[in-house]
Parts: sequence; C-alpha cells; structure tokens
Amino acid sequence: MIAGYAVPDFVSEFWHYYIAAISIAGIVFSLWVLSSQTTKKLAHGEQAELMVSTWDGDLQELNNPLPRWWMWMFYGLTFFGIGYLVLYPGLGKYPGTLGWSSGQEWKDEKTKVDGDFEKIMAPFKSQSLMAVAADPKAREMGQHLFMTYCSQCHGSQAQGGKGFPDLTDKLWLFGGTPDDIKTSIANGHTAEMPPMGDAVGGEAGAKAVANYVLSLSGKPYDAALAAAGKDKFAACAGCHGLDGKGNFAAGFPDLTDENERWEFGGGSVASIVKTVMNGRKGRMPEESSLGEAKIQLLAAYVWGLGGGLQPVPVAPTAVAPAVAPAAAPAP
Repeated sequence: MIAGYAVPDFVSEFWHYYIAAISIAGIVFSLWVLSSQTTKKLAHGEQAELMVSTWDGDLQELNNPLPRWWMWMFYGLTFFGIGYLVLYPGLGKYPGTLGWSSGQEWKDEKTKVDGDFEKIMAPFKSQSLMAVAADPKAREMGQHLFMTYCSQCHGSQAQGGKGFPDLTDKLWLFGGTPDDIKTSIANGHTAEMPPMGDAVGGEAGAKAVANYVLSLSGKPYDAALAAAGKDKFAACAGCHGLDGKGNFAAGFPDLTDENERWEFGGGSVASIVKTVMNGRKGRMPEESSLGEAKIQLLAAYVWGLGGGLQPVPVAPTAVAPAVAPAAAPAP
C-alpha cells in the first residue's frame, strides 16, 4: 500500500522479471533453432534428403542446409540484439551499462532548447511587458507559444469556448493587468461555484434567480419571475455581491455586464438554472515549468490581443504656481 492506495500489479517486481525472462528465452530459443537447422553439412557428392516428390516434370524440394552467408548474417543480428540489451534498457527495469534513458535525453534536449531560447529572449527581459507586446518579433514568438500551450482550451483565435474564457474581451477574472496575466499563466487558477439549488428553493427558485440575473444585464427576462428571484439572489450575494457585480480579483464574475459571454451555455434561462442547481468548476493549470522568458512572451501576447486592461495612468501631482513677490510700496 502507498498512501492508502494499492500498488497496481503492472508496477510490481514480478513484471520486471517476467519481461526479462521472456526476452532472454526468446533469444536462446532463436539461437537453438538456428543452430539445429544449420549444423548439418553435406559431404562431397552427397544428395540432400528429398522432401517432396518430383512435380511439374523435374521440380524437387530438397532439405539443403541454409546458405552460410545467410546463417552468419542471422547470427550477427542476434548477437547485435544481445549487445543492445546489455548497453541499453530493454530487460525489465535493467538500465543498461550506458545508463541511457529517454527521459534523461528529453531533459537534456529541453535544457539545450531553453538555453537557446533564453539567448533569443535576452533583449526583451529588460523591457516592460507592454513594450514586449508592441514588438512584432516578440508577438510572433508569443503567438507560436500560445498555439502550442494555450490554443487547445482558448482556441487559435483566443476567443475561448464553452467553459473556457475569451481572452479578447475585457472581462478578466483574476485581473487583466500585465502582472495579473503573468501570475495566471505561472500559477494557474481554480474557480468553483458550489451547487445552490437547495439555497434558492429548488428548481423553481433557480428559475426565478435565473430571470433576475438576466434582468441585471438587460437581457430578455420574465418580470414576475425576476421579482420573485430578487430575494432569493441573497444566497448568491456572498460571492457575486448584492448588486451582482462580482469580484474579479477573487474570480467571481460580474453578472450585470451586458457583454458577458456566459461561458457555460450562452446565458439562457436553462443554462443558468443548470449552473445554479449543479454548480460549476473550472481550472486553468499552472505553467510555471515554461520558465520566466516564455511566460513573459505569452503574457505579452495575450495582453496585446485587445482584452488586456491598460494600467490606470497616474495623474501628475498638481504644483501650486509660484507667487511673485509683492511690489515694494512707493515711497
């Protein structure tokens, strides 16, 4: 048992010996078969054993020994295989005398590629993320990274989909400033809405809340149900606030924004009822393994898509105008 879980059979010691035994037995058997079929050599003038009677006039099948060149080639390949299993892993968990592993080779290649990338990235590291976003070369590099690591969820155009945020609008859960985006990429996020069916009075109450929520953003709704759902919405105010404006820093959506894309189902009554009854859970995985340079380029690209929030400029401090000294009184 490991941490309360049973160890799967396929990682037990038995399979190590089983695979090694099968491999060794196969090689020994191949050598035996080859040897047993090639030891006999015909004496001068000796006729090979006739295996099939003559047919089609003068055709015969004789039991001649295998050609020597073919036999030695087969032996050579067999001993090559033995040498390979001695040098490289192939017999269960035996690592081979060279100590090679595909995992270590991948790490070595990754280290080399990361080193080369760091050299390319060096000119951008000293720049602000907004300056990097304005550089055409940096944006092209960021786009390639986005297509590799992010497009599977957010789409090639970064417009998201059902359950995945649109990165081209201005609705940013957990913040849309350059630093916020870098933090989101590096650390990931988990957003969860618990089931609220019991808290709002079952499916009928969820339907009333759904219409009230739609009324907050100016979408079509049933006025009578919305009025009934206003009081029930108090159960949701702990996260979304009494005014429904949410808390982006904590990952709670603003329900009053008319441009809200409603990631789960398009904002229909049915989809909102389902959300209220069953809750939702979304997770963006952390990508800290990409390294600071790649995260910098990715964040710059995402921020430059048009959805990033410009930092609020700081107004210059007002300076009181200098007061000219009063003129001396006339004598």
